[in-house]
Amino acid sequence: MAKKEVKRYDFERKPKKASKFWMAIARAFAINPRLKGYKLTIRKINMEGIEPPYLLFATHSSMLDFPVMYKAVAPHSANNVVAIDAIRDIGEGLMRSLGCICKRKFVRDSHLVRNMQYCLNELKSIVCVYPEARYSLDGTTSFLPYSLGKMCKFAGVPVVVLRMYGTFIAAPQWNKPEQKLPLVAELECVATAEEAKKLSSRELNERIHRAMQRDDYAYQRENGILNKYKKRADGLHHILYRCPHCNTEFKMYSEGTRLWCASCGKAWQMSELGTLQAEEGETEYEFIPDWTKWERECVREEVRSGRYRFEEEVTVHTLPNAKRFYDQGRGRLVQTIEGTFLECTAYGEEKKIEWTAQELESVHIEYDYPFRKDKYKKNIFGDCIDLSVPDDSYWLHPVNTRDRLTKFSFATEEIYAYALERMREKKD
Repeated sequence: MAKKEVKRYDFERKPKKASKFWMAIARAFAINPRLKGYKLTIRKINMEGIEPPYLLFATHSSMLDFPVMYKAVAPHSANNVVAIDAIRDIGEGLMRSLGCICKRKFVRDSHLVRNMQYCLNELKSIVCVYPEARYSLDGTTSFLPYSLGKMCKFAGVPVVVLRMYGTFIAAPQWNKPEQKLPLVAELECVATAEEAKKLSSRELNERIHRAMQRDDYAYQRENGILNKYKKRADGLHHILYRCPHCNTEFKMYSEGTRLWCASCGKAWQMSELGTLQAEEGETEYEFIPDWTKWERECVREEVRSGRYRFEEEVTVHTLPNAKRFYDQGRGRLVQTIEGTFLECTAYGEEKKIEWTAQELESVHIEYDYPFRKDKYKKNIFGDCIDLSVPDDSYWLHPVNTRDRLTKFSFATEEIYAYALERMREKKD
């Protein structure tokens, strides 16, 4: 008997306008309850006369972003561009009824562009995109594509940015238990429909990039927001993986309010305002984004000197559709300045997949996925790298090493930037 072919997700299916019935159910039983206990302030800037259809670019820091977005655009709903794993988590039928448009992360997808255009032109709705395509690691703006301006020119509708503050410090991805801290959502029109048609793609891109800049730790300090959670530093070593005192990587640990290096013994305390203070000696980086910026600079130097290399054995799970993950055993993941390479066996066939340096702009990583273990009796992955091709997503968990994900993420973006520079130099 021939082996049954795995069904792939059909990205050509046209999205639906969000059902009023199901949106009412979602607001009553999901959106409003999720934000109970949070003080949410919504500010609207240059939004006079702006009605659907329009393009909405939202910042991305935590799961709180989604209910905040729906609150910000109320009484309207939106066609929300959602990753296929999130569709899988909630269920395809319900997510389609809520107007969601399915997407694989960091894959060029012509179907997505057509579906977005259909929602704007035919359904006359708001299309919400999270262009960072992953949660912020340190509360600041993550990688933004250079193609956003072109998207706006093609759409020819008003362009709105939703900046969210507080959603990161309330639930960073490396410390997921949510804290009831104040939230702010700023809905700002950065280009009218006329401007979207008149301005160049570069000008539109610059407006969007500028409007999406934020620093959640600075927001916390400026507003005196105290995080009294006794385990607020738990997991901080996931992003602060390199010790600035002895320069050792992957020997950092965290627990409670404390971060320390197992190699040299230096330790830091995380304050209620999100700042760091060395227990002894110099405080190299008081602010967490300054520490991650230094780590990225170290990765950039490794990439541009040609010294960077990642090679690890990984467990492999695939997500060809929005129904379930498939366990594919183990494989090998390699990353150099030439690109990212995966060798594994999937669906009984040997696979050798390459993402060139010029192809992979960024990467989706997850710490401790899934966090809610009680909801997932199978497929408990832990820390994961999610790499996709048009018809499948590969969720990869390093087997023999710890805390490599953040560096892998930085390296992916630095390899891409370096590849573009070299291409431009060749053209010149």
